[in-house]
Amino acid sequence: MDLFEIDDKQRLTREAAADRLRALADSLSRHNSVEFQRDGKRFTVAVPDEVELKVEVELGDDNEIEVELTW
Repeated sequence: MDLFEIDDKQRLTREAAADRLRALADSLSRHNSVEFQRDGKRFTVAVPDEVELKVEVELGDDNEIEVELTW
């Protein structure tokens, strides 16, 4: 299968970032898929009932919290 990737980076307020994370979490808990929009197109990603969750925290000159779901 060919690799399909969306890499989107935006500067948001902390509250707006929380809203985006909440919307993703709500979609995961209510549906078996999540949707993304890019260049006027909508992409639906099927998500199984069980996933692996990885959380990384890096503190230094640039701080980072990375959340990754895989299956």
